[in-house]
Amino acid sequence: MATVDPKTVPYKTLYTGAKMPVVGMGTFGSDHADPEAVAASVRGAIPAGYRSFDCAACYGNEDVIGQIFADAFAEGLVTREELFIASKVWNDMHGDGDVLLACAKTLKDLKLDYLDMYYVHWPFPNYHAPGCDVDSRNPDAVPFTVERFMKTWRQMERLVDMGLTKHIGMSNMTIPKLEAVLPLCRIKPAAIEMELHPCFQQPELFKYCQDKGIEIVAFCPIGSPERPERDKMPEDIADIELPEMKAIAAAHGVHPAVICIKWSVQRGSCPIPFSLKEKNYVMNLKCVTEDPLTEEEMKIIEGLDRNNRLIKGHVFLWEGAKDWHDLWDEDGVIVK
Repeated sequence: MATVDPKTVPYKTLYTGAKMPVVGMGTFGSDHADPEAVAASVRGAIPAGYRSFDCAACYGNEDVIGQIFADAFAEGLVTREELFIASKVWNDMHGDGDVLLACAKTLKDLKLDYLDMYYVHWPFPNYHAPGCDVDSRNPDAVPFTVERFMKTWRQMERLVDMGLTKHIGMSNMTIPKLEAVLPLCRIKPAAIEMELHPCFQQPELFKYCQDKGIEIVAFCPIGSPERPERDKMPEDIADIELPEMKAIAAAHGVHPAVICIKWSVQRGSCPIPFSLKEKNYVMNLKCVTEDPLTEEEMKIIEGLDRNNRLIKGHVFLWEGAKDWHDLWDEDGVIVK
């Protein structure tokens, strides 16, 4: 197996002083990978050099991934302290007391005593039951409110107090939402996860988080070519098919997806790509230790932004929303 020396992988220093590797392995398998296949990738990634793993309760695979972690510790492949493990509270566990229960289940499934990072997966509690048609409306869905979000965040802060997670973070936020909640946080988010790839660069939100000293974790860093067909739209652009990306990749002798990872890290974020193939996930890690992109190449990629969001969250629309744009209406923050 090809390996990468973990000591050669750059890292970000969180405001607590903790170190987070700049490349992590995502574990969202979508509809095309069963839990055992995802767990097998995690099993291969640890000896390959990965030290950061991004999990979530709603991915439905934390129990099998937890066994991989337990086996790795028992075999002496790695220590718990060497890993940076993140998870997320799902939308159905935002109620009073539910966040603690959700975190406890995640820790049990992952067979851990603590997490390094625990995110609020989405800033509102809307969800559909498994198997629900994606075009249906949830009559119980509600829009974002500061009051509701802060009730969830207070529970997240309590998890830090209890030692169940070392850091807490947010995901899928917007600037107006952050401006409304950050002044109210007793413990500020150490990181924020957001969709980031060359065709969706979110420059304003990116800079906002940097200015606030919040680290940026990039999901879908190479786009999301294998997401379910139901989530694809005619206007979607595959960033790895752009001729400019192909030209830069050819100059470096790598796949365009590798250029996306390099760009993400050099820009200042921490991508969490996912792959079932060993050669791919090894290269995703190795590429940030060598052959950096030039300033000119970074500029070219900056010019590829199409404001093309892929993870549109249309299944989380509340009654009355006309389309997915309503979900991301930055002027529609309800402050209560």
